[in-house]
Amino acid sequence: MKIVIAPDSFKGNMSAPEVCAVIEEGLLRADTGALIRKVPLADGGEGTARAVTEAAGGRFVKVKLTGPMGGALDAEFGLINDGHTAVLDLASASGIELVPRGQLNPLKATTYGTGELIAAALDTGAGELIIGIGGSATNDGGIGMISALGFKILDENGKDVGRGGEALARIVKVDASGADKRLREVSIKVACDVTNPLLGPNGASAVFGPQKGATPEMVTALDAGLARLGNAWICAGLAEDVEQAGDGAAGGVGAALRICLGAKMESGAMLVMKYAGFFEHIRDADLVITGEGMTDGQTSGGKLCSVVARESHNAGVPVALISGALGGDVPQLADSFDYAVAIACGQIGLDAMIRDSKRDLAFAAENLARAVLIGRNIHA
Repeated sequence: MKIVIAPDSFKGNMSAPEVCAVIEEGLLRADTGALIRKVPLADGGEGTARAVTEAAGGRFVKVKLTGPMGGALDAEFGLINDGHTAVLDLASASGIELVPRGQLNPLKATTYGTGELIAAALDTGAGELIIGIGGSATNDGGIGMISALGFKILDENGKDVGRGGEALARIVKVDASGADKRLREVSIKVACDVTNPLLGPNGASAVFGPQKGATPEMVTALDAGLARLGNAWICAGLAEDVEQAGDGAAGGVGAALRICLGAKMESGAMLVMKYAGFFEHIRDADLVITGEGMTDGQTSGGKLCSVVARESHNAGVPVALISGALGGDVPQLADSFDYAVAIACGQIGLDAMIRDSKRDLAFAAENLARAVLIGRNIHA
């Protein structure tokens, strides 16, 4: 039996390569003869640069930059295609996992480090950037990022507005005259599966702000601030609107990349799957196993696991989902997956679930393999 293991990370717990290794361990307990192919994936969030770079046989470049709450941070990006293409994760510079849960604050969090990461990639001479923008801790509209690249974000007195989501309320003007000239010579692909606009009830602040620590009052203020930023972009002649699908990704970084850097959006899941060789591996597979930390209503809206299921089914291969937890409309999971299970074994609280996650994930994989073997024996 050939099995392809193609999961996302279990956010805040296990990386995608770690998930692959644990699932493999469980499968081999039940079926020592199984032929297993591990294809760790990502959809534009944390792990995207590593998945693409390792799959393409590239190398990593280490950099020092500014973290989401302003402190110093060590990060890295990948170089592939003989250095022509740099692969970056916003999550490695401005990610939510870099901030302790009790310290999340989108009024303070900045994307300045993401701009520094882009500048470091440009320093290598790369002619193409692939930027994954999932997993941000920020809601600053990308003003930190673009200010690190030479754009000036000014208040009514012509002074810099500062950093973080709270600075949005002071924006009057965006000046692009000092922008890094190398941006005109590089093509940028954005790996992202979020389709939300910048503003409104489906926008960056309302939908994703609460996950980043925003109170209802903060959400209202941040949305108003992003509207000021959008108007400043339009007045500067940089944009005609801020209503494009994906503009709300990463707290407005999607809009900043499109408007200020000329970036083009691509499906993060599909981009990583192509580079990782997923489609070659499933051609003669008997089963695909995918998974993530939490499967809920957002999964079916284009998240990695649902894309893996869709493409596997298109190739005629059944798909099993093994996730940390299942939420939302659980029966609806049967529309996407042939098998779906949560790994928790009765623990109370997230900390306990994380503590036992590797044991429980291996156990769930072993049980899945045993169920497949039982089915084969019954139909033999």
